[in-house]
Amino acid sequence: MTDLNILPLGGVRENGKNMYAVSVNDEIFILDAGLKYPDTEQLGIDVVIPDFEYLIQNQDKIAGIFLSHGHSDAIGALPYLLQQVQAPVFGSELTIALAKIAVKEEAALASFDDFHVVNEKTEIDFGDVKLSFFNTTHTIPEALGVVLTVEEGQIVYSGHFKFDQTVEAAYQTNYQRLAEIGQKPVLALLADAAGTEETVKAPASEKTIHEYIQETFREAKGKRIIVAAVASNIQRVQQVIDATYKTKRRLVLTGHDAEAIVKTALDLELLTLPAPKNELFADVKDLDQLPDSQTVVLETGKLGEPVKALHKMAKGEDPVVNIGQNDLVFITTNPAFAVESYVAQTRNMLFKKGANVKQISADLRSSGHASKQDLQLLMNFFKPEVLLPVSAEFRVMVTAKQAALELGMKEEQILMAKRGDVLAYDGTTFEKVDAVSVAETMIDGDSLKDIGNVVLRDRRILSEDGVFVTVVTIDRKKRKVVSKPKMTSRGFVYVKANRDLMKEAGKLTIEAIEDYLKNAKAFDWNELKNGVREKLSRFLFNETRRRPMVMPVVMEVNQNRRPHHKGQDGEKKGKKPSNKSGNKKNQKPATKNKKSKGQGPKKDQKPAEQTTD
Repeated sequence: MTDLNILPLGGVRENGKNMYAVSVNDEIFILDAGLKYPDTEQLGIDVVIPDFEYLIQNQDKIAGIFLSHGHSDAIGALPYLLQQVQAPVFGSELTIALAKIAVKEEAALASFDDFHVVNEKTEIDFGDVKLSFFNTTHTIPEALGVVLTVEEGQIVYSGHFKFDQTVEAAYQTNYQRLAEIGQKPVLALLADAAGTEETVKAPASEKTIHEYIQETFREAKGKRIIVAAVASNIQRVQQVIDATYKTKRRLVLTGHDAEAIVKTALDLELLTLPAPKNELFADVKDLDQLPDSQTVVLETGKLGEPVKALHKMAKGEDPVVNIGQNDLVFITTNPAFAVESYVAQTRNMLFKKGANVKQISADLRSSGHASKQDLQLLMNFFKPEVLLPVSAEFRVMVTAKQAALELGMKEEQILMAKRGDVLAYDGTTFEKVDAVSVAETMIDGDSLKDIGNVVLRDRRILSEDGVFVTVVTIDRKKRKVVSKPKMTSRGFVYVKANRDLMKEAGKLTIEAIEDYLKNAKAFDWNELKNGVREKLSRFLFNETRRRPMVMPVVMEVNQNRRPHHKGQDGEKKGKKPSNKSGNKKNQKPATKNKKSKGQGPKKDQKPAEQTTD
């Protein structure tokens, strides 16, 4: 029997960050390598990617990385993964082109070129498993599902899909191919469940959305139109281009992502221009010269997150676009549930700037994901023995489970997996047999290193209750405090209006330090600071019912001076008088670990210690 396991590394019980590892005997096949955008409480985080530790530990077993489509939730983590694990990458022509754009921006991957283009007719033989593909309908051309065929049957990953009879050829699903796959046993179906929650209003067809966008442009007579869209949503970009042409406007692309992705799609003839390029597009530097009635700005934001770019515009921080009274801001993306409050805040700020704001999701249900009925249709094609709802938060996975139950599947056939669950095939079905630790990796800036929950906790405390700093100097040899504590706060209380609070906090700082110096058998900086921190934290909470981050900064006067060897005249033998003998004139304070070029501390002389955390 084939040793067959499925391990979700992301994409379950969350929106985005799709990554699933399927192991067949001694080989691992990675399905997608996506990211997700942070929730509102993940302060300062740019993106969140899967935890790669399991793959790093088993990198010699990785057969390849198979990408379903070119959106960031499927390819966004690829540059981070390839810096840790070298493996061949497979995907459709457009998907690979977009993956290359993401990868080439990393200097460490400049020489990586192990990319392979596949399509619906491709079959790859890895010995124990054969890989094949099928076209799906999504908001980007050339989206693929993946089929892994083993001796016992097939594991099918749907990728992101929906069924829409009105889409153009590059987006169409091959129903005959789905029927062919369904002729063989499907052991497990990893199915896109992201769109199954909405059961009242059916999603609009792309033809309907196309007409809606054109009508919105026509109604905006005399206004400048600023469109917020995800750059890799090629279908939406095409609709914006068509509406721009129909209303005799010029299109300005803002942001590196938009230009690179549009150029790639044009090169692959997956975008159609209804007019010559120079007549349709305008350069961003000419934006001020264009009349508002002839201008469309396509804003895609950094890493494909346009709402953040709108937020900067609303705050007046965007270097290119200033929101004005004569602007229509048209949001054509569907934000994740976790950032709805952020979107509402951004809309409110835009209205305050005088702009009109229109959001496509307020009028139409626009989605690139399968509805409940779409999922049921796919399941009727494949008749899977086990269903794994993926690409969705838990409450949405539940609606997919209900859809499967309506088709007659049993509870035990539907696996509501968590990240890290090891789902093993026992010859009959898949069951959870183990779990590996799979956390989230939070990326802030360009660093590949995880920010971590401790840093996030500190950021949250700083944002909610502020910081309280107390600075004090001690004489460790004499075991006493030699300077009055100096205190300051940021985001906690206004110092001048709370002098009594500050005065009492200073007394408690001295008490905590003197108590430690008096009773400690062995001096430890961390113990000293923790004692100060705990005492101040209790006091500040009792007085204000708030818990600021308390930061004790404890410095030590320098006690390790060179000893004086005095003669009968009181001067050092053979030495000139030194400022270090007590003359403070022109004497500079010692600093922590500060060295002049080519010069360190003298022998037997330590620099003064200064510690903070």
